[in-house]
Amino acid sequence: MDLRESAAGSGASELREDMEFDSHDEAYSSYKEYARSVGFGTAKLSSRRSRASKEFIDAKFSCIRYGSKQQSDDAINPRPSPKIGCKASMHVKRRQDGKWYIHSFVKEHNHELLPAQAHFFRSHKNSATATYPLDNGSDSRVRRKKNGGSGSGSSKLFGAYQNLDCLDGYMRSQHDKGRRLVLESGDAQVLLETFTRMQEENPKFYYAVDLNEQHQLRNLFWVDAKGMEDFNNFGDVVCLDTTYFTNKYRIPLVLFVGSNHHVQPTLLGCGLIADETVYTFVWLLQTWSVAMGDRGPRVMLTDQSNEIKTAVAAVFPRTQHCFCLYYILEKVPRQLEYFSLWNDAFTVKFHKCVFKSWTEEQFEKRWWKLVDKFHVREVEWFQSLYEDRRLWVPTFFRDVTFASLSAYSRAESLNSKFDKYVQGDTSVNEFVEQYKSILEDMYEEEAKADFDAWHEVPELKSPSPFEKQVHLIYTHEIFKKFQLEVLGAAACHLKKESEDERTTTMVYAVKDFEDDQNYVVEWNAKGSEICCSCRSFEFKGYLCRHGIVVLQMSGVFSIPSKYVLQRWTNAARSRKPVSGKLDEVQERVRRFNDLCRRAIILGEEGSLSQESYNIALSAIREGLKQCGSVNHSGEEENVSVERESEPQLDIVISSNKAPRLSETGKEKGTKGKQVAQSGATKSVRTLEAFNLVEMSDLNPGQSQSMVPKQLQNSVPMFFHTLPPPQLDSAAHLHQAARFHR
Repeated sequence: MDLRESAAGSGASELREDMEFDSHDEAYSSYKEYARSVGFGTAKLSSRRSRASKEFIDAKFSCIRYGSKQQSDDAINPRPSPKIGCKASMHVKRRQDGKWYIHSFVKEHNHELLPAQAHFFRSHKNSATATYPLDNGSDSRVRRKKNGGSGSGSSKLFGAYQNLDCLDGYMRSQHDKGRRLVLESGDAQVLLETFTRMQEENPKFYYAVDLNEQHQLRNLFWVDAKGMEDFNNFGDVVCLDTTYFTNKYRIPLVLFVGSNHHVQPTLLGCGLIADETVYTFVWLLQTWSVAMGDRGPRVMLTDQSNEIKTAVAAVFPRTQHCFCLYYILEKVPRQLEYFSLWNDAFTVKFHKCVFKSWTEEQFEKRWWKLVDKFHVREVEWFQSLYEDRRLWVPTFFRDVTFASLSAYSRAESLNSKFDKYVQGDTSVNEFVEQYKSILEDMYEEEAKADFDAWHEVPELKSPSPFEKQVHLIYTHEIFKKFQLEVLGAAACHLKKESEDERTTTMVYAVKDFEDDQNYVVEWNAKGSEICCSCRSFEFKGYLCRHGIVVLQMSGVFSIPSKYVLQRWTNAARSRKPVSGKLDEVQERVRRFNDLCRRAIILGEEGSLSQESYNIALSAIREGLKQCGSVNHSGEEENVSVERESEPQLDIVISSNKAPRLSETGKEKGTKGKQVAQSGATKSVRTLEAFNLVEMSDLNPGQSQSMVPKQLQNSVPMFFHTLPPPQLDSAAHLHQAARFHR
């Protein structure tokens, strides 16, 4: 629904020219109430007193976008202004009897109105606080979204098992299978009630449970519909955060965290796990993949763990797996405790080796010199670091971005945003109770950032063509960060080190006087490729000052398109890629603003009568149809994450029947076959998912035929004939489900 339609439908207060007020303050209050319901901010433009009585006799109120910005050209730090020449205003005057009347009223605006986001305007912040339920409203970012598909069936879990040959030994471990999730009394009931309520509010809320062989709850996963949609838009880089589990928090919580185009964390899923075994992480990653539409990210960041490494390689074979840098750096001091006298000296050399090595050969040389000098060559942890060097050392990352998800410390990371909700003594009950508040806080922050991006145009602070190039392309947050790089280029001095005429590749040494560090920048003019040893692009996703100064000296005055990531632009949610034509994004912004202004005029005219409304509505529908036809003709689906291509199984769950499976991706499927095997993992999406699946009519031959041959005796199946369970205190979740049934 259009925002203006939403405001109209909510009974927004109107102003009439025959209205009277007892004072000019009352008149302004009425104008503010009208503005809040329509969707714009207000300001007191002017007022005038009588020379004789000294009382107010005249006042004028306006939209905050009234007039034009007036600012000195030599302002050192210009502030953004909302003024764009809007004429909307109300002029009131005082009669002899003391009453105030509307002398003139200009209703039309030259910009879009935002009734659902009016509480962001400074003039309305002290108004009655509005609450925003997750699923009750039209603003898709302030309120919880009711879209974002949840996958194509639980049976897609089976597809990835074609890749799990290497896990056969792990999966045979009875120790792995017997673990259970330790819950406190009442936790299971809270989980069930929360999931039931959220699914009633939004049927696309997704959750899944994993039971061990004793039918006890072992692992649990859930994600809301907004998380699924965020993955569609920003699923290129995802961090699996196991901090709370590995640090022995009271709640065994793991999070799937992403980053949106405002550099804000997005919650792509939550899990409660029983242990850190390969089985657990395979189940968790595969279940999450199903929720995300059987897809995986391009880059997945995790803690340093052999179990996670094995699971990621098995479930997402085409995903680039990397370790979060701060996980590694935080472990160094603990590993050096036994020779603390050398700690500081080691740290300096370690950082030089990791962050100052330009080539792989340079890293290798420095690494072996380091471990030999400090006698840590035989230390197992340092051996594992070297074996996994391609997963965490910046030297090995070129043209890969971590979207600000891999920082040098936990405090600097986006993941730390969740630390205010989860402390060491936070219980499952407490976390689940505030889960909705966490989502609301995140959606509100994103909505405000979207609002600011629309409402204010950031100021240019230099004549740099690079700054002008991305002025309307980058979101506010990224543009501000990039501005610092543009301004910082003035503090850099470069010197050409070498040049390869055959490949048109030049290497420069850049001295950054701001941080007093030296960097190496490689520029390939033929391929328009640039790489800096500071790794700003890899870690942050935008070009650094050292690269900018090299481009300037090379006579290049526009950023190569590959270094302007669409995920950081105002077109981040667009179905079409930005590709190499960045000026098209600016044109789209201008076209969008023009269409919004015209739509306002159409809305005003079309609402005057039922006949004009029908004409306007018909024109909109026909226009949408034709635009859709033009925009989608010959368009290939372009997604930010890759789909797994293994054969997949679609499952249909019925409360009274066994799952029906059909295999896709082959010429001849096995439709109609059903599955059962010893093991008791159960994947669910709807409320009846807590009910037991009846599969007693399956014979062993049928069940075995659907399992990848290499795993028939090792991988627990996701559906199983479950006898009436005798549940202990750790399985209250299932008891509650049976009671509900």
